[in-house]
Amino acid sequence: MTLTQRPLTDDDIQRLPRELGKWEVINGKPTLMPTFFEHDFISSLLLARLLPIALPLGFVTNGQAGFRMQNRNLRAPDITFTTRARRGTVFPKPGFGQAAPDLCIEIISPSETKTDMDDRLAEYFASGAQQVWHVFPETERILVYTSVSTSTAYETADEFSGVPLLPSLKFRVGEIFETD
Repeated sequence: MTLTQRPLTDDDIQRLPRELGKWEVINGKPTLMPTFFEHDFISSLLLARLLPIALPLGFVTNGQAGFRMQNRNLRAPDITFTTRARRGTVFPKPGFGQAAPDLCIEIISPSETKTDMDDRLAEYFASGAQQVWHVFPETERILVYTSVSTSTAYETADEFSGVPLLPSLKFRVGEIFETD
């Protein structure tokens, strides 16, 4: 006899033990996504710069909100921004987002593989993202993707700009890596 496991429902996902950390559902399996101090602190520094500029234009989440991808994976980017114009598409009902946000920011941990990063990138763009930022604490670098195959690199001394989604967002890249 073969047993088949039914797909997790949104209610099943909500019942996963929160005290263990952040969960995503990848290929139907719940996956724990813990983070280090530096990861979370860099996220906080980015949010501090992002919120005053982004909130008048849309909605920001800080890594806890789940977004259902086109392939049915449930992803929780570290930071997201969804424009007011896409609110009904991304959040047509209460619960998890039903598409990718306009902007997905991922702070890349040393344990993440290139395959993991590429899979997320492809899922985000296939599900409606306009931009994806990969933030690399170890090298103090940001890659801004406007498609799966097109990116711009920003180094520590570079002036970062949130154009086109958040044109008023500007900061020196190194500022978000100052964790001392």
